[in-house]
Amino acid sequence: MLNSRRKDLGLLALRLGAGAVLFAHGSQKLFGWFGGHGLEGTGEAMESMGFRPGRRSALASGLAEAGGGTLLALGLATPAAGAAAAGGMAGAVSVHLPAGFFSASGGFEHPAFLGFTAAAIGLAGPGRYSLDHLTGGVLDCPWTVAASFAASAVAAAVVISRRNAAVRADMAAELPQEA
Repeated sequence: MLNSRRKDLGLLALRLGAGAVLFAHGSQKLFGWFGGHGLEGTGEAMESMGFRPGRRSALASGLAEAGGGTLLALGLATPAAGAAAAGGMAGAVSVHLPAGFFSASGGFEHPAFLGFTAAAIGLAGPGRYSLDHLTGGVLDCPWTVAASFAASAVAAAVVISRRNAAVRADMAAELPQEA
């Protein structure tokens, strides 16, 4: 019984911490809170990174992060929340990938860690101290795990593939034209 309570408390702490970080990160994009640029500024930045259209990409990214983080913290629809946040972080990893692993050099360390943490919570479940537990797990069942992670993986693959194509096209357009 003690180990079960400790595990549930550990999941609660992990959900609250990761959820809060994701919420803050997404709120920067959506609302300009915490020093962010809001939808307009983030949309322009995302457009320049190859996410097109930029504003819609900023909205989707902000919702995946802020919405996924909020739901993770609450322990509600945990598989979908974890999958959404992990998918959003996969897009961020694709931007930081050329800089290597470590955040100090602009690498993908931070978004990868957030994505893996969100995915792990989505797979492990929220524990006893959650809204999913209070609702009898109606939104935390095996089919929601499979459907959420499959949908997130497909969406992330499409978004990253489209971004990579846009970046390649932008690079080709910048090359001097041969006469």
